[in-house]
Amino acid sequence: MSSVRLTVLGAGSWGTALAALASQRSDTLLWARDADTVRAVRQTRRNPRYLPDIDLPSSLTATDDWSAALAHVRQGPDDAIRLIVLGVPMAGLGDVCRQLARDLSAGSHSPIHLLWTCKGISPDTLQWPHQIVSGSLPHDDRLQAGVLSGPSFAREVAQGLPVALTVASSHAETGQAAQAAFHGTQARIYTTRDIIGVEVGGALKNVMAIACGISDGLNLGTNARAALITRGLAEIQRLGVALGGRAETFTGLTGLGDLVLTATGDLSRNRQVGVAIGQGRPLDAILAGGMTAEGVRCARAALALGRRHEIELPITEAVCQVLFEGLSPRQAVAALLAREARSE
Repeated sequence: MSSVRLTVLGAGSWGTALAALASQRSDTLLWARDADTVRAVRQTRRNPRYLPDIDLPSSLTATDDWSAALAHVRQGPDDAIRLIVLGVPMAGLGDVCRQLARDLSAGSHSPIHLLWTCKGISPDTLQWPHQIVSGSLPHDDRLQAGVLSGPSFAREVAQGLPVALTVASSHAETGQAAQAAFHGTQARIYTTRDIIGVEVGGALKNVMAIACGISDGLNLGTNARAALITRGLAEIQRLGVALGGRAETFTGLTGLGDLVLTATGDLSRNRQVGVAIGQGRPLDAILAGGMTAEGVRCARAALALGRRHEIELPITEAVCQVLFEGLSPRQAVAALLAREARSE
């Protein structure tokens, strides 16, 4: 079996967790912008900002040297599998890809596989991550890209608890590279070619988790939560299929699996934001307290895409009205219940 040379760019909670997971099977280097974070990982085996109480494997190395991070992937035997994981948020995805395009184009090398992990929609351009990546990277067979997604809390992965994830790519070799790097006793890695389906599921589940959190904050009960999850999944699937995704993707890990986790798990920031809103706290105060949630940024963009494609997204619209238009959570629930009866 070929060896794996892996660099994770970004030392947030998810980047750190994936680096810790990969280091059990692969020669893994974690790159961080912050020199203090790198020093802590090396000396204390902790990420003090994002996972301060979790011990990282001794096999994991770290650097704040960009050139060294890329050189790490290129080193090793000729038949090594070379993988870069982009553990950066949506806002930084294009810049990182353009930097990679410049720095990886120098000299010849065997194929390098890129996996992005961010979930969402660009609020300005309504682009999905794969569109940002394809617009930033050269069309070069030596750079083969895909998305890594699925129901996963970074903290649990870093703790060594089981997880199942999916890689979506048009290159079969990219999925195989991810399996070589991550698949083992702790993680199962599945593959698909449905990039847009995986991305739609990963983005809109955050909006639905806010809706479920609002319901829980209002103490509406588990029946209401189950209804929101079920109808939320139907809403996600409608938009995803309209954009070219496969219907069956939304019953898998990156659809139903990710939705259930994010809508019910106590570690879900999106659910926590929804709960706080349901309990009467204003959004500005919640965000000012340091809590971030991808669903807040994604909701308006998702609704705009729905309208562009003439797809009804009633739960997404209700979340937008509560977040941005002053509609009270109880009024939003009443409006959803008052919608015209229809067959499922």
